[in-house]
Amino acid sequence: MKAPTEGPDVSVVKTTHERGIATLTLDAPANRNALSAPLVSELGAALARCAGDRDVRAVVLTHTGTTFCAGADLKAPADPGAFVALMRAVVALPKPVVARVTGHVRAGGLGLLAACDIAVAGPASSYAFTEVRLGLAPAVISMPVLPRMDPRAASRYYLTGERFDAAEAARTGLVTLAADDVDSALQPVLDGLRRSSPEGLAASKALLTATVSETFDRWSKELTARSASLFASAEAREGVTAFLERRDPAWVL
Repeated sequence: MKAPTEGPDVSVVKTTHERGIATLTLDAPANRNALSAPLVSELGAALARCAGDRDVRAVVLTHTGTTFCAGADLKAPADPGAFVALMRAVVALPKPVVARVTGHVRAGGLGLLAACDIAVAGPASSYAFTEVRLGLAPAVISMPVLPRMDPRAASRYYLTGERFDAAEAARTGLVTLAADDVDSALQPVLDGLRRSSPEGLAASKALLTATVSETFDRWSKELTARSASLFASAEAREGVTAFLERRDPAWVL
């Protein structure tokens, strides 16, 4: 039997609750949890429900399959403005968002990851800002990424598109902790959040995210337009086509 494809009747974000922790699971493994319009919309709606639920103390964002998020759905990308709104929703949520990453993270997925307050990564995870190899740039994701990441590391990985591992992601500030056993490493984090007051968490998070929130206020419109312009460029068309055809783009030397 053919597996169901992503569509309006197939949920791509699953929600569970346990002792004050809402777990939101990206569940489109056949699409590598790419940022399609349905995934962006469903995740935004799930976050909004968590924001209004007094029984939710914190949110864990995780995934099925071997990829946390592959970035934009290159065949049917979500509107850049909708993705910016999603990242901002993670940042603005008055409850901590903890990323549980056991798979690969690419391009726009790194923006979603960086928007989270805490991130724990497993040894099978890997990371790459692949935009530059597609004729694009990490435009909108820079708003949450650059305030967190070591500037020299960001320069290297933005400009080369190299892949790096969980230990390097932790060293550069992209994730909080690299651990062999992600769930064991998460336990003290979740226990700490359960022992913290809701108002204390909201106020503390507001202090921590103030700079990122100001960055969104200042740059969202310009960077969203820049992202749309890059996606419409001739180089991006060649880069995306080459990627889908599994060949090098024309500019590779």
